[in-house]
Amino acid sequence: MKIIGITNVEKFLEVLDKCQGKIELVTSEGDRLNLKSKLCQYLALSKIFSEAKIDEIEIVASEPEDTKILLEYLIRG
Repeated sequence: MKIIGITNVEKFLEVLDKCQGKIELVTSEGDRLNLKSKLCQYLALSKIFSEAKIDEIEIVASEPEDTKILLEYLIRG
């Protein structure tokens, strides 16, 4: 799932915390980083988040319920 235009990074991280399964960020090199890990969130996204806006990222949710949570966030903000 590609996510674009994240402007409220704090809210996005709160949504990730609500997810039960594995949520991975897919890098442009094809690596997958575990976004449920606070360390990975900090290391992998610190550069992106320092700009206070995420233009586009690709994430993979292992659980269908988590996909619903993420889609609700995208629709309702």
